[in-house]
Amino acid sequence: MSQVAVVVKLKIKEGQREAMTEAVKPGIETAKSEAGTRFYVFHHDAVEPNTVWFYELYADQDAANLHMGSEAFASWSKTLAPFVDGAPEFSFLTPIGGKGL
Repeated sequence: MSQVAVVVKLKIKEGQREAMTEAVKPGIETAKSEAGTRFYVFHHDAVEPNTVWFYELYADQDAANLHMGSEAFASWSKTLAPFVDGAPEFSFLTPIGGKGL
């Protein structure tokens, strides 16, 4: 099976970037223990202070499904809701090649 990448763009409420960053940390720690999660990276947008990004890379679709369907992910996602301003934008990608793959 092919690797699966997910890019998530989140708009956050004005002045909430640092609080959001702290709330994200437990989820990053959980992702570190997921065998099929290759990358799980949180980013601040360098231009727009009320935008944050996640870059996720999974070994395959099963690993992505396991992460997104886990109780830990569902519980953690709820803790982020107070900081989010609108619906997340998801892009689902199939990596083809490049450095680091």
